[in-house]
Amino acid sequence: MNHQTPPPALKSPTRRPTGPAAADTTPAATAGGAPRNAARKGVLSALRPDPHPGDGRHPVAWLHITAPGRGTIPVATSTCACGRDRSAVGHRQVLALAEEHTAHRTLCPLRNAQEGRSAA
Repeated sequence: MNHQTPPPALKSPTRRPTGPAAADTTPAATAGGAPRNAARKGVLSALRPDPHPGDGRHPVAWLHITAPGRGTIPVATSTCACGRDRSAVGHRQVLALAEEHTAHRTLCPLRNAQEGRSAA
């Protein structure tokens, strides 16, 4: 019979904590030189007003055409914030989609509302 003996007990067994550990209440040492509240001041450029203030316009419609090179088939998508979403594959279809996208500029309710607001 092969009798194995259990390993010997450790001289000082580690005890697992049963509750939450107390947080260290000593203040962190600061590395000399920098004031303690330097991080709160922030970067000056972040506090300055935008150097290029907007004029109230924002993109509403996008026409994305991919034509990788000679002998490849172009692909295009026309997307508008009003919900219009079209795509085309091939030379003729992409050209037609570009024309439709241009025509949509006069019909889009979002674009016409913006132009009327700026004219008033």
